[in-house]
Amino acid sequence: MAKVLVVTSGKGGVGKTTSTAALGGALAQQGQKVVVVDFDVGLRNLDLIMGAERRVVFDLINVTQGVAKLSQALIRDKRLENLWLLPASQTRDKDALTEDGVRDVIAELRTKFDWVICDSPAGIERGATLAMRYADEAVVVTNPEVSSVRDADRIIGMLDSKTAKAEAGDQIKKHVLITRYDAGRAARGEMLNIDDILEILAIPLLGIVPESQDVLKASNVGCPVTLNNAASPPARAYSDAARRLGGETVAMVTPSEVRRSLMGRLLGRRAA
Repeated sequence: MAKVLVVTSGKGGVGKTTSTAALGGALAQQGQKVVVVDFDVGLRNLDLIMGAERRVVFDLINVTQGVAKLSQALIRDKRLENLWLLPASQTRDKDALTEDGVRDVIAELRTKFDWVICDSPAGIERGATLAMRYADEAVVVTNPEVSSVRDADRIIGMLDSKTAKAEAGDQIKKHVLITRYDAGRAARGEMLNIDDILEILAIPLLGIVPESQDVLKASNVGCPVTLNNAASPPARAYSDAARRLGGETVAMVTPSEVRRSLMGRLLGRRAA
């Protein structure tokens, strides 16, 4: 039975879709059977990040409304045979999603995959609440900015009150993923540091993804960064985060430590 994970945040533009694709790719690389599901009805960007925009025939709305079977809407990744995409509709609005329809689709996906990763739209409206509704765990994505962290804190409150697990008296497991982190700017007080963010949100840290052009380059070619350049700092950060999701104990490496390690290797080569 699959584990259902929602990737969410209160603020737009923090990297939810990028993170969904990257974590999905990393888990698939680690041998898990993974489906990433786009809940951003009306905008639909996950298919672009996955490089599957020209292969979309049926979508999530079609399946929830019985127009198409789940097997007709699922798109298999060309790079990894155990990675799949269920795209959102680009021509409908979020009101087309129903709670019963989402429940049935998630229930069917649970029987077919190890991981179901739901890419939530930003904000607190219907699409976001349905994306988190049947989740077992949540990755709350935030940038190291006050407004982003404040909105993430509000999403944590929703996870603790509006999910099926919460209504049943259980608690959804939550992690924070910090994206676009720059240790130099944090040291100069231009953005929040890691300790500040963790003190505000008070949930476990899943990973720290550094600010990097590698993320933009991967998005532009339609490939999760974990598949496009596995040796890059953001890809390594996402891969470590995926391993933590799987229960492994992996040391947390901050972006500054990545740079120091790289400089050490370069200096070592020159000295040799």
